[in-house]
Amino acid sequence: MTDLKTPINPVPVAVFISGNGSNLQALIDYEVQTPSCPYEIAVVVSNKEKAFGLQRAKDADIPTLVVNHKAYETREAFEKKIIDLLTDFSVEAIALAGFMRVLSPFFVHFYAQRILNLHPSLLPLFPGLHAVEQALEAKVTESGCTVHVVDTGVDTGPMVAQARVPVLESDTADTLHERIHQAEHELYPTALSSFCYNILQDD
Repeated sequence: MTDLKTPINPVPVAVFISGNGSNLQALIDYEVQTPSCPYEIAVVVSNKEKAFGLQRAKDADIPTLVVNHKAYETREAFEKKIIDLLTDFSVEAIALAGFMRVLSPFFVHFYAQRILNLHPSLLPLFPGLHAVEQALEAKVTESGCTVHVVDTGVDTGPMVAQARVPVLESDTADTLHERIHQAEHELYPTALSSFCYNILQDD
């Protein structure tokens, strides 16, 4: 059994982003600050060349890949290109961190049980888009975020971890989203760490 206190060969992870990359930064910071972290961010992938998260990766000396989905006629052609590029980095797991593209069953099956996603609700409540707005409309008293394994459904894969935050009467979508973001930054690195620790145990 792997002991997290002893040196290990971390799991090479690709982080997929489309925007600011604040959760990517949380994953980077955790890796840097955690002795014998079970994951290593091997590459950051974006479908948008101007995504600020790419600069975060470069600042941390992490390789980046930009694959513009608009350059491909089909979703599978786009994903096959990503898979081809990832082979150079020996990627064993993928962490979606604000990646604004739906992955096809082809891609999900290729990396079966090795893709994590972060969703801004307490799944199974409010899957899909606009989860924060849905929570406010439903007048729930708490919300939060969920890390789950990606399957071919919409936010239906097995749950890995959750964090809860209160919903205040004064909340707007922006204030609630910010509170959930803070919870995400704490939850995602530890969830990815546990996920990759289990991969190391299984290997």
